[in-house]
Amino acid sequence: MENDSLESLSAFLEEPIFLLEEDQKRIAATLQVSGANKALAVEEQQVAISSSESSATDTLTTTDQEIKLESVEEPIPIKGNFSKGILVIHEEANLNAEVMDMLVKMLHACGHSMSEVGLLAAENLENRSLEEFKALNAHVVLKFGRIKHPINQLPISSYEIHTEEETEYLFADALTSISEDKALKRQLWSALQLLFNLSTGSK
Repeated sequence: MENDSLESLSAFLEEPIFLLEEDQKRIAATLQVSGANKALAVEEQQVAISSSESSATDTLTTTDQEIKLESVEEPIPIKGNFSKGILVIHEEANLNAEVMDMLVKMLHACGHSMSEVGLLAAENLENRSLEEFKALNAHVVLKFGRIKHPINQLPISSYEIHTEEETEYLFADALTSISEDKALKRQLWSALQLLFNLSTGSK
């Protein structure tokens, strides 16, 4: 600014202008400080931009990590070999010996062994999507009792066979209830005969 003022004045003044030594030092010092402040301001701006970019990168990285963790969720746990794609979903957390004995006998009567079946407790199916369930690729689904899962929305009546795409479904009462009720046992057996295309003789 002071240089500009001096140049402007020189247009009006005919005689040359001389600065005292102390004035020259003061102007030089002012110019140095001004230049240093500009350099400092530029440096601070660069640091701020760098910090902002780093923060954005950290946020993006965290989000990416969360997405990766979600996508690597554990598969639905099934007990048994599940070699024939027959899935038994049961309401009980654990099946006692008497209930297991009844289930084994019924499956044997249908021509299947326990090695061909997968057992899935209802609690292990909660909070799992229908897509995750379908990924199990079950060909036959026997649901016993109440479970909290979207497959309940399928239009299936108890003890009736329902086919959805390439999967056959049979919904029935809880295995514990069936083991204690002869009428329910007969009802289940009749439904299993239809499901597995067995001759309709009485058990």
